[in-house]
Amino acid sequence: MSPSIIAIILSAALLHAVWNTIVKTAADRTTTLGLVALGHTLPGAVMVILLPLPSAESFIYIGLSTLVHFAYFFFLGRAYAHGDLSVVYPIARGIVPALVSLWAFLLLGEVLPLLVWVGIGLIIIGILLSNWKALRSGIGTTALGLSLATGVCISIYSLVDGVGVRLSGNTLSYWAWGAFLHLFIAGFAGIRKGQTLVSLPINVWVAGIAGGMVSMAAYGLILYAKNFAPLGAVSALRETSVIFATLIGFVLLKEGNWKRRLAAAVLMACGIALIGLNA
Repeated sequence: MSPSIIAIILSAALLHAVWNTIVKTAADRTTTLGLVALGHTLPGAVMVILLPLPSAESFIYIGLSTLVHFAYFFFLGRAYAHGDLSVVYPIARGIVPALVSLWAFLLLGEVLPLLVWVGIGLIIIGILLSNWKALRSGIGTTALGLSLATGVCISIYSLVDGVGVRLSGNTLSYWAWGAFLHLFIAGFAGIRKGQTLVSLPINVWVAGIAGGMVSMAAYGLILYAKNFAPLGAVSALRETSVIFATLIGFVLLKEGNWKRRLAAAVLMACGIALIGLNA
C-alpha cells in the first residue's frame, strides 16, 4: 500500500473520530444525527446533478448501503445515549476487521493465518478491558450491545460499498448517490423531531450539518482508497480512529479511566493492524 493511500486512510480516521465527538456531545443526539445526515444530503444533491450516473449494477449496492446506514445511525445514537465516546467508539469500530475476517472464513471458506487470529484475540481483549468495570458490575450492558450492533452495521456497509464502488465505474458518482440518499435518514429524523428542529439555535444547525460534511468527506476518502488497496487492509487502517476517539474522549470530554481505555484502544489497534497486514 502506497504512503499516499495510507495518509488518506489515516486522515479519514481522524475526521470520523471528530464527527462522532460532535454527536456524542450533542444534547439531542437523534436531532443531531438527522442534521449530520442532512450534511451528507446537501452536497450529495449538488454532486448527483453535476456528475454522470454510476453503473446500473452498482445501484443495488447503493440502496442496500442506505438501508444499513439507517440502522447504523439508529444504533450509534442509542449507544452514545448509554456510554462514553471512548468506550462506544472503540468497540463499534474495533470489531469491524474481526467481523470481516470471521465472515470470510465462515461464508467463503477462507483460511486465516495464525497472526490474523492473534489480531482477533487482541481486539476481544481490548473490548473486555475497555468495559471491564461495566461487565463486572452489570452496568453498561446496554451500551455494549448497542456498540456491537453499530459495529455489525459498519462491517456490512463496508463490504457492500467495497463491492459497489468497484462496480460503479465512477467513485465520485457512487459517493454522491450514497450521500444524497441520506435524505431518508434526515427525513426520518425530521418527522420525529420536527418541532425541535424549528426551535434549534443556528449554531446547533451549523454544528450538525458541518459534522455531516466531515463524515461525508471521511467516507469519500475511504471509498477512494478501496479502489487501490485490499478491503481488509483499508478497513484495518481505517479503524485506527479508535485511538483518536479515545484521546478526544480524555482530553476534550474529560472522560475517566483514561489509562485503561487508552490501553484497550492500543490493544485493539494492534489487533486491527495484524489483521490488515496478514489477512
